[in-house]
Amino acid sequence: MVLTSIDRVKQISPEDFKKNYLDPQIPVIITNLSHTWPAFNKWNWDYFKEIVGNVDVGVYNNIRAGAHVPVNGNDGVMKFGDYLDLIRKGPVELRIFLFNVFKYAPEIIKDVIFPEQLTKSFLKKYPMLFVGGAGSIAHMHYDIDLSHIFHTQFIGRKRVLLLHNNQSKFIYKMPSTVESAASFVDWHESLDMQRFPALRYAHAYTSVLEHGETMFMPSGYWHHMQYLDSGFALSLRALPAGVVPKLNGLYHLLGMRGFNNMLIRFFPEWWYHYKRRAANTNAHKAMEKIGALA
Repeated sequence: MVLTSIDRVKQISPEDFKKNYLDPQIPVIITNLSHTWPAFNKWNWDYFKEIVGNVDVGVYNNIRAGAHVPVNGNDGVMKFGDYLDLIRKGPVELRIFLFNVFKYAPEIIKDVIFPEQLTKSFLKKYPMLFVGGAGSIAHMHYDIDLSHIFHTQFIGRKRVLLLHNNQSKFIYKMPSTVESAASFVDWHESLDMQRFPALRYAHAYTSVLEHGETMFMPSGYWHHMQYLDSGFALSLRALPAGVVPKLNGLYHLLGMRGFNNMLIRFFPEWWYHYKRRAANTNAHKAMEKIGALA
């Protein structure tokens, strides 16, 4: 892969943000954006255990979903407080994603300041908490609702790999999904170029996200995240401007996901292997197009 470091700024004006990142669809890390939020100093393990520790949450391991697993199907359920106790003890390859903590503790929304000076149309009812033990991985995907994401890390560090959606064929996008057929586990050390040769031509952004830093991830960006330490982050979602992107997000949520789940239910083995064959075929065509196979 061709790697570029994600830009980092302490703060940014709305004009510079729009010109340099929002409009051209380029990610950026704003290191001080959350430092004025009450959550910056208030949110920790004990705080969340106290307010939502009794909530049942789905947990996910590092194993890629098999042929019979529906979209976002979890690997188990446990009390959030028990899960937090588990990951605080040491490396645990279990994570939680899309946990709407505000549904169970709506009063803590006041701990967050939405950066509406940078963009509008925040989905204020759906801020999502992402929690992971050291070593847990969110495999390469893009968010199905196609929102812009402001992802703020609170505890621990996270290694991130981002790619524009126009890199989809080079990273083996599977049809009717938001997933890649390629493996990015330990990508920073090595990639399986023999099995996935098109990865060589993909252009990506990378960085390590630290406590209190906010990463802007434009709509439709592919991302792979590895928890270097046990930690948690909050994603604030904002709808992209324009009717077409919003309709595309709606199609992803209602049409594409439903179609994918239907085939998983009725033709699991055939669909599982077909998606991977198609991803390989499309990657081969993408390499031919740029003359990589000449």
